[in-house]
Amino acid sequence: MTLLSAARRRWLPLLVVAVLVALLASCSASSSSDDDTGLCAPPGVDSASTAPTNLASAATQAPDRFTTQDVTPLDQIDVSALNLIKPNTIVVGTLSDAPPSICVNSKQQFTGMDNEMLRAIADKLGLKVEFVGTEFSSLLAQVASHRFDVGSSSITTTDERRQTVDFTNGYDFGYFALAGPANGKVRSFDDLNAGTRIGVVQGTVQDDYVVNTLHLTPVKFPDYATAYANLKSGQIDAWVAPSQQAEGTVQASDGIEILENTFSINNFTAWAVAKNNRALADALNSGLDAIIADGTWARLYSDWAPRPLPDGWKPGSKSAPAPDLPDFEAIAQRNADKPHENAADAAPKSTLTQLRETFFSGEQFRKALPELFKTGLPNTLKIAVTSGIIGTVLGMLLAVAGISRSRWLRWPARVYTDIFRGLPAVVVILMVGLGFGPIVKDITGGNPFWLGSIALGLLAAAYIGEIFRSGIQSVESGQMEAARALGFSYRSSMSLVVVPQGVRRVLPALMNQFIVLIKDSSLIYFLGLTLLQRDLFAVGKDFNANGGNLTPLLAAGLLYLLMTVPLTHLVNYIDNRLRTGKA
Repeated sequence: MTLLSAARRRWLPLLVVAVLVALLASCSASSSSDDDTGLCAPPGVDSASTAPTNLASAATQAPDRFTTQDVTPLDQIDVSALNLIKPNTIVVGTLSDAPPSICVNSKQQFTGMDNEMLRAIADKLGLKVEFVGTEFSSLLAQVASHRFDVGSSSITTTDERRQTVDFTNGYDFGYFALAGPANGKVRSFDDLNAGTRIGVVQGTVQDDYVVNTLHLTPVKFPDYATAYANLKSGQIDAWVAPSQQAEGTVQASDGIEILENTFSINNFTAWAVAKNNRALADALNSGLDAIIADGTWARLYSDWAPRPLPDGWKPGSKSAPAPDLPDFEAIAQRNADKPHENAADAAPKSTLTQLRETFFSGEQFRKALPELFKTGLPNTLKIAVTSGIIGTVLGMLLAVAGISRSRWLRWPARVYTDIFRGLPAVVVILMVGLGFGPIVKDITGGNPFWLGSIALGLLAAAYIGEIFRSGIQSVESGQMEAARALGFSYRSSMSLVVVPQGVRRVLPALMNQFIVLIKDSSLIYFLGLTLLQRDLFAVGKDFNANGGNLTPLLAAGLLYLLMTVPLTHLVNYIDNRLRTGKA
């Protein structure tokens, strides 16, 4: 009774916390608003800005060598010949953290100017659109390997990227923006030097610009929200970003402002398609010209990114009509006369205030919690359990093979263990997901859970196999000898006597590996997830991007704790029970 009472005392606080969080989640779900709010809501034409006048002196517009002269008429396009992954559906790989271009809004829908234009084009072609979230660093490779039909992420076209994928005509232009503290030491691109901590998103043209044009070493981040959070907290001195993302993210109340702009190298953004699918690129070009001609492009552009077009540039093919846009300069001038917040006047925030606003926003917590419970938690458990079963079964086979007397079993097990323990988890996930994904897509239906779980299971097996092997070899040799003396065969002795004792001895280490699997489930995001497939981290990341606050990620972290802490206490209780027996 004493042992059981102690176990109850350990579990009671955890159960209370779990019940409170569940109640808070249900209350939050019933009080959520249907209004689209946050950074991913269209700012509207009244938020128009003028063309940048603070252009860097070296800014130049590269000649356009790729825009087509004209397009195929819509009525001559055969949609059955577009080599789509799903019939009559364009599967689009996109991001969720770069408002106002590509993001997930407060209604948990993929949106943003780039994706809304793509929806309008799909309507013109009589096709549906399915959006899948992924990381930018793997997006073009996924398009090239036919994981996605189209890549939509404000992708600036470059000669290097054209070696991997093809692009449509441009639907938007791009500047690079330099953002930094309003009262900081960096005021322009000329102030950047080897001692400046310059933030960029890894794999973007801004990354390439800082490295190959400015010849500096940047600090690389996986997404825009993380980069801006580091800028606000002072971990970096400046942030080089696409101007549209900078304008949609930078808040004057944070004491941050856009310091200077420069033209991007090839100066327009486009959708990416696989190199052997030119028919799809041509169809998208036709649809783009169609939404320019009927005014849809102008309406979406005015809602999401109201700013004047650069001289000499227009969207679509060279024969497309010039869009009829409002006078953004005049609207911006009227707005300039209204009172507005100045970043330079923002009062400096104490460390505690900044920490509270960044990580402990009650409003953001209440908004994120229902979706974390409804979508993120079940998917995280599904991935962790599936990969855990695969890893345990394969790990036991590796352990037995690793202590086998036969070198034909022992050496392959050692080679497997060395390889999969040495490779980074993301590399294995991408190799399995992108390498075998196109082959088994008819079986998996494009769902990344299965291939992602297999990849995590293969990784876990290398560690679990070593855990089992160490446990089995720790069993005294006399146990085997006694079993054999009683008439057991070698196989029966191992399965009935030695292995059970070895497994019991490594239960804590085994549970540690399962906890690692729960957290590594977030890496499947690199393979692309629909909104209903997101794990805890992906859901928190999307709310972070839309609200500009890291509280949703903290909420996701608390749910990881609610899963892992009870597991730790459970395995400790089981281990103690097996060692001591009943009281």
